[in-house]
Amino acid sequence: MGDPHRGLRRNALDRGDSSAVVHDLGGGCFGVGPADNDNALPGVFYVLLWVGLVAISVCVGPLWRIISPVRTIYRLGAMARGRSRGSPSGRSYPLSWGFWPAVLGLFAFVWLELASPDPGSVSAIKTWLLSYVAIMGVGAWIFGSRWFSRADPFEVYSVAVSRLAPFGRNPGTGRISVINPLDHLPTMPVRPGTVAVLSVLLGSTAFDSFSQSAVFRNFVDRYALSLPILGDSAGASLLRTVGLLIFVSVVGVTFWGAARATGGVDRQQRRQLPGQLAHSLIPIVVGYIFAHYLSYLVERGQETVVRLADPFGQGWHLVGLDSTDVWYVLSQHPSVLWTIKVACVVVGHIVAVIAAHDKALHVLPARHQITGQLAMMLTMVGYTFLGLYLLFGG
Repeated sequence: MGDPHRGLRRNALDRGDSSAVVHDLGGGCFGVGPADNDNALPGVFYVLLWVGLVAISVCVGPLWRIISPVRTIYRLGAMARGRSRGSPSGRSYPLSWGFWPAVLGLFAFVWLELASPDPGSVSAIKTWLLSYVAIMGVGAWIFGSRWFSRADPFEVYSVAVSRLAPFGRNPGTGRISVINPLDHLPTMPVRPGTVAVLSVLLGSTAFDSFSQSAVFRNFVDRYALSLPILGDSAGASLLRTVGLLIFVSVVGVTFWGAARATGGVDRQQRRQLPGQLAHSLIPIVVGYIFAHYLSYLVERGQETVVRLADPFGQGWHLVGLDSTDVWYVLSQHPSVLWTIKVACVVVGHIVAVIAAHDKALHVLPARHQITGQLAMMLTMVGYTFLGLYLLFGG
């Protein structure tokens, strides 16, 4: 049957960086425990947190807002101070910043995973997490709880994809009720950096597929050593960083241009169109993330849970879990897996086109409601074909 893990060994191992991951998931669990392939931290970080957050948010809503450790500590501190509103410093969050701090955080995450010299290093992951906690804590002290909703990359990510969840809070009663996701999607707030958030999410996922292709890997291997001053590892990281930036920029520029390519609107309204239509990218992001990371989430996620059952490498089997309990059903049924992948991409793009069309009927003048959507439709079709090409090519 072959190695069931082979299809799950992502970027670091696929690039041949033997130092990038120690036996697939090297290092210790949160700084302690095994320093070999039984480590759970990279799996928790890259699988359960990053990919699992999408699955949970799409199903039940923005869970990270509730379980975020840093936000929870802030809430407890606010309760201890006897004040739930405002920041300890008395300053307010600048409206012009919008989601841009979250954009930087999201890019820092995908850079660590896809372009850094050592993405599987436990030390690198711990450094990232410590930096994240410090930045979130200091920002919350300065700007209050609004800092989390604007700057926390995981919360902004979770809230964005949760616009597809079938549950939402009724603004009148405050109760959770079943809703139509297509009615929920347009409620995504339009702030500076909205398009950039979704461009990072979609562009980085597309780059992940492209970076696994033989063409790109051969390009990196050929030119990494030719860069002046830099060594092999740093040169390869620089080339991957440039590639990641290009993919993110292409998504952002093409969507921005397609949204603005309509007639019959004044300059002010044309400037607002990319933000007003940005929610239509969410189904594409979710569909492509599921298509690209489905087996990674299901199978590597199980491996991670098993490793968490023995966090210190002592041979424990908490709740009766061990490595024999991992179910590699998707790897063993590749035709089913590829059918699901294609369906995720196609359905995501269909929902995106519907969402963009519905919004266009509200924001475009009647005379341009058809012609004004042509550029966006062509862009969406281009995303579809590119997504399928990268999915199969990668």
